Amino acid sequence: MKQFTISICLLFLFTNCTQKTNTYIDEVQQFQYKLNTQYASAEASPLTKEDLKTFKSLTFFDIDATYSIEASFKLTPNTPVFAMPTTTDRLPLYRKYGIATFTLNGENLALSIYEHQNSMTSFDNESQLFLPFNDTTNGTTSYGGGRYIDIEIPEKGSNTIVIDFNKSYNPYCAYNYKYSCPIPPRENNLPIAILAGVKAYDKAH
Repeated sequence: MKQFTISICLLFLFTNCTQKTNTYIDEVQQFQYKLNTQYASAEASPLTKEDLKTFKSLTFFDIDATYSIEASFKLTPNTPVFAMPTTTDRLPLYRKYGIATFTLNGENLALSIYEHQNSMTSFDNESQLFLPFNDTTNGTTSYGGGRYIDIEIPEKGSNTIVIDFNKSYNPYCAYNYKYSCPIPPRENNLPIAILAGVKAYDKAH
């Protein structure tokens, strides 16, 4: 009887974990669908008119829950507003909102997270912060100019923040040189490969 009870408990835990995993995969797939829908739209796409004619889908790394991280988070109040360099002479204003620290692939890492001062992020959501980063895949399997993540502002008093690299996306400059894109600050250069999120643009797709 005791062994039967243990087996039932293990089955319940396995089923619960499987359901959570499936829910998370669905969430990321919805993010990917939203990106593809935007990029396929003549009104919203950053693609050139020529590339839009043959666009089918962006390419993504395989979804891996390992890259969805609940990081320790420390606010950086009263930090000065600064002009972040871009791929053009445009200098948008940001403020460092806080610093996230976490461990990934055996490495202790830190990323600065920024608050935009005069416009919203890619999905125009006031509840989002801006996380630009580089990693060792830049210029090979991912865009050479780094990638971005939009992050939900944590609840007041929270000492953690969720960073989901599966939802990282390319700057518009990866698709069209007419755009002006923030360059990830040097402090956000990661010394590891982030095998998650949007890959380098492949026109064949």
